Amino acid sequence: MHYDYLLVGAGLYNAVFCEHAVRAGKSCLVVERRSHIAGNIYTEKVEGIDVHVYGAHIFHTSNEEVWTYVNQFASFNHFVNRVKANYKGKLYSMPFNMYTFEQLWGTKTAEEAQAIIESQRAALGGKQPENLEEQAISLVGTDVYETLVKGYTEKQWGRRCRDLPAFIIKRLPLRFTYDDNYFNDKYQGIPEEGYTALAEKLFAGAKVLLNTDYFDFIKETKDTFGKTVFTGMPDEFFGYRFGKLEYRTVRFETEVLDIPDYQGNAVINYTEYEVPYTRIIEHKHFNFGKQPKTVISREYPAEYAEGMEAYYPVNDAKNSALMQQYEACKAERPDVIFGGRLGEYKYYDMDKVIASAFELCKTEGLR
Repeated sequence: MHYDYLLVGAGLYNAVFCEHAVRAGKSCLVVERRSHIAGNIYTEKVEGIDVHVYGAHIFHTSNEEVWTYVNQFASFNHFVNRVKANYKGKLYSMPFNMYTFEQLWGTKTAEEAQAIIESQRAALGGKQPENLEEQAISLVGTDVYETLVKGYTEKQWGRRCRDLPAFIIKRLPLRFTYDDNYFNDKYQGIPEEGYTALAEKLFAGAKVLLNTDYFDFIKETKDTFGKTVFTGMPDEFFGYRFGKLEYRTVRFETEVLDIPDYQGNAVINYTEYEVPYTRIIEHKHFNFGKQPKTVISREYPAEYAEGMEAYYPVNDAKNSALMQQYEACKAERPDVIFGGRLGEYKYYDMDKVIASAFELCKTEGLR
């Protein structure tokens, strides 16, 4: 067989590209090493509940074109993400807003809260932040940092905040209103039938091979391909010739509980360093579920090792320089297009993944 495109990875980026390619009359073969499509947005039914197997994925965007596109393939509910944070047993509102400040200090007005934060920022004495800790304090003051940022960030990255570069945190928004919607985007929601059903529609018309490792497949196949869209790790693709890029991964502990409700909210962050997980997700709340049981997942960040799922690129100076070397290698393979979160070594929200796939579709003459 000859296929116009070999799509490596069955995540969202390739799903969107595949839908455009098939609609344009192109043939696509998809190879996926996991046992399912949809990548990290994969959902599966447990006790009638759509479980986000690889962590919470809440669709949010201000991009009208992206929102119109996804609504062709799924009906989205009106879920709004209102995160809570648990610090030493006390709950705080996220992101940082007037509810948070009242919980911290008992303040009632924006002026009171602003005055406290400004006085705490002064602890740096006007110096230029040299690490993440100083950067965070310069943005939100010491109390918000110590209570809601420090422990969570250190668990997430596996490093102390004072040992992390300042540029990792470019901004920590402060809201001096009682708006506790986590996202500022115009559109927000969860597919009512789950993300897997959305991915199935996007991959319709393509041949999909699951449990198939690209590197084994490409050695053995007699098929030919016009181009390859590769959404795996570029360092692996080029044989780690300059060394391995670093990632953070997440381990999930998921359990079914024989109770109708566990925490009363979809997402609760645990910002105390001594609590080993970063958050607990209660999946039924994403779809306003009324099932008699509930399913929760605890998330434990960890260092990535070969064989694990790579989640977050470590975009520090060392890894950024290494990625530049791999970027230069891509010229050796003009038949291969690198895209998506892993392929570009970039953290993407879902709407940005789709927008990036749109750009590739335009380049390929599919839009």
